Amino acid sequence: MRTPLARTVRRAAVLGVAALALSACGPDTSGGSSDDDGDGGSDVDVADVEPADEITFWTNHPGGSQDVENELIEAFTAETGITVNVVTSGANYEETSQRFQTSQGSAEVDVIVLSDATWFPNYLNDALTPVDDLLAAAEVDTSGYVAALYEDYLYEGQHYGVPYARSTPLFYYNVDHYEQAGIEAPPETWEEVAEVSQRLMEAGVAESAFAFPPQDEYPAWWMQNIVWGYGGAWSDEWDFSPVATPETVEALEFAQAAVGDWASVASGNPADNFASGAASQIVQSTGSLGGILDSATFEVGTAFLPGGPAAEGETPTGGAGLMIAADSTPERQLAAAMFMGFMTSPESTAKFSAATGYMPVHTEADMSDVYAETPQFETAVEQLSRARVQDFARVFVPGGDLLLSQTLQRILTSDVDVAEEMASVQTELESLYESDLAAEVEG
Repeated sequence: MRTPLARTVRRAAVLGVAALALSACGPDTSGGSSDDDGDGGSDVDVADVEPADEITFWTNHPGGSQDVENELIEAFTAETGITVNVVTSGANYEETSQRFQTSQGSAEVDVIVLSDATWFPNYLNDALTPVDDLLAAAEVDTSGYVAALYEDYLYEGQHYGVPYARSTPLFYYNVDHYEQAGIEAPPETWEEVAEVSQRLMEAGVAESAFAFPPQDEYPAWWMQNIVWGYGGAWSDEWDFSPVATPETVEALEFAQAAVGDWASVASGNPADNFASGAASQIVQSTGSLGGILDSATFEVGTAFLPGGPAAEGETPTGGAGLMIAADSTPERQLAAAMFMGFMTSPESTAKFSAATGYMPVHTEADMSDVYAETPQFETAVEQLSRARVQDFARVFVPGGDLLLSQTLQRILTSDVDVAEEMASVQTELESLYESDLAAEVEG
C-alpha cells in the first residue's frame, strides 16, 4: 500500500537568513526521511562501483542558462576528468519531460532537468532512481540544501532529485509609479493591493495597476498564494474538495472582480507589461528579475507576496531539479551523482543564481556580491521563510495544471460563476486522479 507523498507538512521549515546562512533542517514528514532504516536507499548498489568517465546531461537551459551551464560543466570536467555530453532536450520543461518519457530505453541519458510539475509523472513511469545512496557514495552533503527546496523531491522516504534552477514568485512594483501616486510602501495583503491599485489608477500612471498572467503563463502556480491567503487550496494532498470550498471561491471572486477595475490579464508574459510601464505591479518568478531589471527604465521594487484574511503571504516553490535516469548504469549513475553535487555546490549555485536570477539552492552560497549589486534579489531569498510546498492538484495530477490554468483564464476574462467553475474543476480533478493515479498511489 503506497503512502501519500511524504510532504504532509504544509509549510516548509522556517529558514533564517543572514548572508544566506539559512537553516539546513528539513521538515518532519510523515513519509520518513532518507535516514530511515529500510526505506531510504537507492535501488542501485554502488559499494564497489567506480564512476564512469562520461555521462549525458539533458537540459532545456532554464532561464537562458546555457552559457553558465557550460562554464560549470567545464569546471566539473577539469576537476573530475568526467566528460559531460550536453543535449538540449527541449525549449522548456514540458518538451524535455515529454522527450524523456517517450525515449525510455532508446536514448542515452543519465542526468535530466525536470520541473516541479514534470518529475512525478516520470517517477510513476519508473524512469527515475532514488538518489540518497548515490549522493552519499559521491560524498555530497545534502544537509546544505535549502530544506524548503530539497524536500520537494521526497517521496516515500527517498529523494528523487536535488534542487537546481529553483524559483518562487515575487511581488514586483514600479517605484516611480508609487511615488507619483503618493504610495510609500508596497502592500502586505491583497486587500491593501486593491487599495494601492485604486490609488494608482486614480493617478493615471499606467494602463493597469496590476497584470494577471494568461493561461499559458502558469497562473495556477503563483495564484496559489491568493487562494492560500483566503484559506483555500487547489487540493489537500489527494483530496480535491478544497478547490471548490467557499474560501477558494472567495479568493477567485476577488481576482475576478479586480479585472476591469484595477487589474488586467496580460496577453503574453506579464513581465513585458511591467517592464514597459503598462502595468504598475505584477507577481512573477524570481527567475524573471534579471530580465526585468535589464528592460525596465524605472526603479524596480520587490516585496514579499501579499497575505489574505486567513494567512500571511505564503509563497509556492517552483522551478526545476536534477534527476538521475533509472535506465542509466550504476557507473554512470555514480558519476551523475558527482555531477549533481558539483552543479549545486555553494560555489556553483552562487554563480548560477547570479547569472540567471534563480534561487541559490545551498545554504552556504555567498551571495553578498549579488545583493550589493541587486538588492531586489535579497527579498526573494528572505521570502523563503514563507515557502510552502505546492498543492498536489497542480504538480502531481497529469493535466491538473492545464485544467486549473484554463479555468482561471475563464474566471479572469469572463463573467462566469466562480463556484460553478470550481465545482466542475473538482469533478474533473477527481476523474483525472481515478484514471491516471489511483491504482499507482493506492495499489
